[in-house]
Amino acid sequence: MARISDIAGRLHSVAIRVLRHAREADREAGLGPARLSALSVLVFGGPCSVSELASAEQVTVPTMTRIVQALEQLALARRKASPTDARSSIVAATAKGNALLKRARQARLRRIEALLKKARPEDLTRLGDALAAVFD
Repeated sequence: MARISDIAGRLHSVAIRVLRHAREADREAGLGPARLSALSVLVFGGPCSVSELASAEQVTVPTMTRIVQALEQLALARRKASPTDARSSIVAATAKGNALLKRARQARLRRIEALLKKARPEDLTRLGDALAAVFD
């Protein structure tokens, strides 16, 4: 039986390769990785403050402020005053931002599906079972 550390190392390598492969589809979205990632947090996580967004993306608040400004200029996100803190604002994805992010996600999924189509059906079943056992 394989050691957990060996499996963890292999999973790490595979995850990076899959993400790199999928990330190639991000070019179609026309946004850089930082903007696309921040938009993803807004679309799938919902509206939040700039500081919460910066924390989620592991960047400084000034860096996130610049990213949000760029998203606003592209009409992909909008800011409104926080109802609980006059010094803060809440950032939300716009309909245009939601649509762009969903298209980008679909493009990534198509690339991942293309990788999976190379596998035999029984291997896909085993992979699905393994993912369910570990992550569900």
